[in-house]
Formats: sequence, C-alpha cells, structure tokens
Amino acid sequence: MKVVLFCGGLGTRIREYSENIPKPMIPIGNQPMLLHIMQYYAQYGHRDFVLCLGYKANSIKEFFVNQKPHSFSDCIVSNGGSLVEVIGEQRDDWRIALIDTGVWRNIGERLWAVRHHVENEEMFLANYSDALTDAPLPEVIEYFKKSGKAACFVAVHLPLSFHLADVDPQGRVRDLRTSHQADIWMNGGYFIFRPKIFEYMRDGEELVLEPFQRLIAADELIAYRYEGFWRPMDTLKDKQMLEDLVESGKVPWRLPEDEQLRALAITHP
Repeated sequence: MKVVLFCGGLGTRIREYSENIPKPMIPIGNQPMLLHIMQYYAQYGHRDFVLCLGYKANSIKEFFVNQKPHSFSDCIVSNGGSLVEVIGEQRDDWRIALIDTGVWRNIGERLWAVRHHVENEEMFLANYSDALTDAPLPEVIEYFKKSGKAACFVAVHLPLSFHLADVDPQGRVRDLRTSHQADIWMNGGYFIFRPKIFEYMRDGEELVLEPFQRLIAADELIAYRYEGFWRPMDTLKDKQMLEDLVESGKVPWRLPEDEQLRALAITHP
C-alpha cells in the first residue's frame, strides 16, 4: 500500500530547528523524524512512499539521493574503511517518490498535487510526518476496509493534562481540578483514504476543513479511536521527550524483530 507523507510545512512552532532544515528532518536520536515514521510503515510491509516536498525540498532530496545507510545504522568497517557492512534493517526495497509540491501549499493542495500517484490504488495511507505512535496499523486498515468509507483517521487524546477552573462572574474560583482530556479526541495525523477522497476536494482547500465537512455530510469519514502511545513533535519539549525514549532504548513505534516478522507475514502472506 502506498504511503503519502506531507513534508513541506515550515514547522514554525519548532523554529529553533526548522529555520535550517525541514521539520521532518529534525533528528530524533541518530536519524530524522521522517525516517522514524517511514520505518513505522515499513515494518508492516508498506514501503512505497510518496513524499510531498515544499520548504527546503532540496535537503530531503539530498538525504535520500545521496544517503549513506551507515550514517544512521550500526555497521562493521573493514579493509581500512573501504568495506562497510550495515547491521540491522536494510532499505533496499523501499521506493520513494520525491515530489516538490510547492512551498506555500496547504495539506489539501499537496495531496491533490500527487493524486496521480495514488488514484489507481484501492486505498492508500497518509501522514503529517510530525508525530509517532504505536497504533496497530493492520487493525486500523482492517477497520477501515470493513467500513467501506472514503476516509479514516486515527483519533487520539492529547498527551497533556491541564487544570479546569470553575469561575463565577465575579472572578471567584469555585473549583479547580486536573483534566487528562479523557473525553476529548483529536486528529492524530495518521490517515487512510480511498481514491474517491478526491471527489470531495476543491482547489485551494485545506484537507481537514471543507473536504472533511463534505465527507461528514456524506457519512464517508470514520475515526479509529486509539488510547495508546502517540506523541507529536511540535516543540523542543516534545523533541526532548522523544529523544529520551530513543536514548533509553524504549521506542514504542518500533515493533520487536519477531513481531515485525509476524506483521509482515500477515500483510504479505
């Protein structure tokens, strides 16, 4: 199944990094955020990617065209450095379309710009490229298949808590309690679409605004509610949290090797 990744935004909420590189190229551990997301899909057998580029597109093109796998993997060097053997996952079977969709386009316009890459697919995956999750992708896909709908997104809770205040008209606080947003669901940025999604889109529209309202009106949009790990990378604090996970060896979005083999056997029996 093809995977469309939106990689062209400016990343203004984490400007400390994104002034120099695109947001998806911000490193988490020893590799870019984008590569972590691609590995999430690849472990389930989805290795045909369409990257919608924009801001600093050349840096992403350079990464994939001129990449040296050993720069982001454990390796064994011999013969005075002339022979390098990469240890672990190989990416030789990945297919990556690098499509410049323009600097100032929104997500809807970027998806429309690459529609010819997916219009003959039964369904395809899509992602904002700025959040990581351990959502069970095969279950999400099966849930979507059975629905027969045009679009689906993974709905998550915000990974934060806040204080709710009950304040009277005079400003007196009557109650203050902590909320973990247990009843609030949000779009987690992990999508599955059928090509008929393009029937609900119009030129210049943002994907989750007017097109999604049309899908809702036609009863063609569903959500897969997921309460497990999900974390965006919107701020330096978010980045540090993800860095800490990688440094500790706890990487929820990566299946253990034996589970990856089982997942691949299910996806590609």
